[in-house]
Amino acid sequence: MSIKLRLTIMSFFQFFVWGAWLITIANYWFGTKQWDGTQFGAIFATMGIASLFMPTLMGIIADRWVNAEKLYSLMHFLYAATLFYLPQVDDPQLFFYIILLAMCFYMPTLALSNSISYTALTTGKYDLVKAFPPIRVWGTIGFIAAMWLVNLSGNKATAHQFHIAGVAAFGLSLFAWSLPKCPPRNVNRDNQSLMQTFGLEAFKLFGNYKMALFFIFSMFLGGALQLTNAYGDVFLDEFKFYPKYADSFVIEYSTIIMSISQVSETLFILAIPFFLKRFGIKKVMLLSMFAWVLRFGLFAYGDPTVGLWMIVLSCIVYGMAFDFFNISGSLFVETSTNSHIRSSAQGLFMMMTNGFGAVLGSLLSGWIIDHYFTLHFADLSTLATYLKTDVSNQNLLTFVQNRGVSILQDGLLSGEVMLKDWQHIWLAFAGYTLVIAILFALLFKHKHEKSAL
Repeated sequence: MSIKLRLTIMSFFQFFVWGAWLITIANYWFGTKQWDGTQFGAIFATMGIASLFMPTLMGIIADRWVNAEKLYSLMHFLYAATLFYLPQVDDPQLFFYIILLAMCFYMPTLALSNSISYTALTTGKYDLVKAFPPIRVWGTIGFIAAMWLVNLSGNKATAHQFHIAGVAAFGLSLFAWSLPKCPPRNVNRDNQSLMQTFGLEAFKLFGNYKMALFFIFSMFLGGALQLTNAYGDVFLDEFKFYPKYADSFVIEYSTIIMSISQVSETLFILAIPFFLKRFGIKKVMLLSMFAWVLRFGLFAYGDPTVGLWMIVLSCIVYGMAFDFFNISGSLFVETSTNSHIRSSAQGLFMMMTNGFGAVLGSLLSGWIIDHYFTLHFADLSTLATYLKTDVSNQNLLTFVQNRGVSILQDGLLSGEVMLKDWQHIWLAFAGYTLVIAILFALLFKHKHEKSAL
């Protein structure tokens, strides 16, 4: 089996084992378990918390002591074990700790998979900018396949999504032993400094103004990525609360609609070599940032009927928003560092994006949505007006009943009914990314030569 084929299979399942639950866990959380929004924000923050230290720590270990592919195999085995345990958890606090443990095992594999690919391709004397994107695109295809499998099998709100991911992760753990050998490069040398001894050389990158600024803005964009992962699918699913949209195709197959984003990724990944070599990292990152503004802005005004084109266009724009930031950023880090700190530098990039960025995006968004963008309804008439229907609509009455709320004789509700104000949520997110884009354009200095990255 060729090196490229083995890396392609690794890439496919690397994201399959994440896509099987990442986009649909909100339906499991809110629909099946009926736990609250602030706690859900904490669940998505587990990716950030784990990424604060695990990718960098595992990167240091891979650079100095253990083959990257062996460490990669161990992490996926442990990840699979925690996924199999998750369905047994009925307490949201315990669920948080188990997800956190799962993320401690999974998040380092994102950086390790990049490092394994870069090492194998470099050893094989391939051009990284040309060879890596066509391999990485299969990761996106794996993510799409997992989303479709979970949705079409009727498991987007069930615990079986974790079983599907767990089986695939266990298989990937076994397959990892067939990957190209990636021995430590930063081995013991005489007269090492303390930072070299403990494998902390990658942190010196923060001493470079350009790299430090790049990592900081990567953190802020990492926050934007968590927003769309956490709330995209549940946003579409909650259109079912509006009686006029209740039977919409978009609601029944919300996960498949969201997968248009990943289909778009496959196209934009293949365009990365052209854009990076022609325009350079600054312009490519700016394109990503403005694409995030469009992503959120289009969601704000989209709906399952006349505004469906906005939802679809938002999903298409996502491909540029994600790829031009995440994958181009990884390539930029790779070509801006040396092979002795390859794994730890990639871990550092993951720490800033999926670590600090995810914590920022998840915890703050959960708190802000609960306190500023959650609507409270105490009577049936006001609720009916907001949902653009009348008080006698059967879908409305069923919705209220499913919330465990009774309708009193005077039209008042026995308890509050809460709905998220999605339009203003998405507009707030769009404003956030617009500010980031403007600051990045002003502060980040990078001279690009068209002949090289």
